[in-house]
Amino acid sequence: MVLPFIALYLTQQRGFSVILAGRVLGLYGVGAIVGSYLGGWLTDRIGPTRCQQLSLVASGFGYLAFSMLRDLETILVATLLLSIMVESFRPANMAGFAQRAPREMQARAFGLLRLAANLGMGIGPAVGGVLALYDYAWLFYLDAASCWLAAAIMVLALRKITPAPRGQEAGPAGAGRSPWADGPFLAFLALVALLAMVFFQIMSTLPLYWREAYGFRENAIGILFAVNAGLIVLFEMVITYWAERRRRMALVGLGSFLVCLGFGLMPFGDSLPYVFFTLLVWTSGEMLALPLMNAVVADRSGPGKRGRYMGMMTMSFSVAFMIAPLAGTWIFDRFGADALWYGVGALGIPLWIGALILAKPLSRSPRRHESKPENIKKA
Repeated sequence: MVLPFIALYLTQQRGFSVILAGRVLGLYGVGAIVGSYLGGWLTDRIGPTRCQQLSLVASGFGYLAFSMLRDLETILVATLLLSIMVESFRPANMAGFAQRAPREMQARAFGLLRLAANLGMGIGPAVGGVLALYDYAWLFYLDAASCWLAAAIMVLALRKITPAPRGQEAGPAGAGRSPWADGPFLAFLALVALLAMVFFQIMSTLPLYWREAYGFRENAIGILFAVNAGLIVLFEMVITYWAERRRRMALVGLGSFLVCLGFGLMPFGDSLPYVFFTLLVWTSGEMLALPLMNAVVADRSGPGKRGRYMGMMTMSFSVAFMIAPLAGTWIFDRFGADALWYGVGALGIPLWIGALILAKPLSRSPRRHESKPENIKKA
């Protein structure tokens, strides 16, 4: 509920410039990098369930504190700390899904995870947009309450869920290759970061563009985000089921191209139906690329390193979250929105090509390569 409106909150409620709001969001990305690494590290040691619960409880207190701050210095410090607490949740969450789903169902498992998240994203911005017209503080209050409620639900629900296989909740720390030594995986993360830099314009320049070009207020912007989430809830599982038996990286490339295309088309129209058309294009790409990206990482990792692989995946998103608002708001302010969207659209082709190039290297699991020397040593 908070993040889709944070740029508007900082510019309208705290009097920050567009550039300064972008810097605050960039600092959130710095903290998210730390939080992603910390969450992955903790997941491999205390397990994904405890890591998620710890993150949720701390994040609730963080949102409450943030709502009370006024001056720039304390907002900067709070942004850094809040992002560490919030983003440590993501690698634990994805690792928890990966350890319970068989390989042939991982794409669907991550599609289901995104469906649940987008149900929240459908309700949160729509309600938040209305509340923001009344009082922005309510966005922070309800986000805090939702974090605590989620933590409580986890405690109650997990009593009825079959535990993960013994030893997989926090697998052996020394098992498998380090993700830092996995070359194809690191190249894949570079593509992920580039796509995420495009995608995260929805948290910074896109709301500003919709307000400047169309005069949309917060409630209308919230409805547009709700449409994006509603499309994902209705269609993503169908698309994921269709895609899971096809070449994953080829579809990741196509989805990345569509995300860029959807943003790149925005300067060519000026009507509300056209806004919905561009939203449909980039949402289609999002539904193709993101669940399959998570499945690629889950397949690449082993039980003992799953938290760190997922942590590095979320770190790549965090790096993008740090760069995207800084670069996006700078281009938006200096050269205009059209220049930003043209550049984003042009990025789709190299992303598609890069995904196709990485398809074969990523299909060779490092775990299989490491098993042979280990067997020779035992013999």
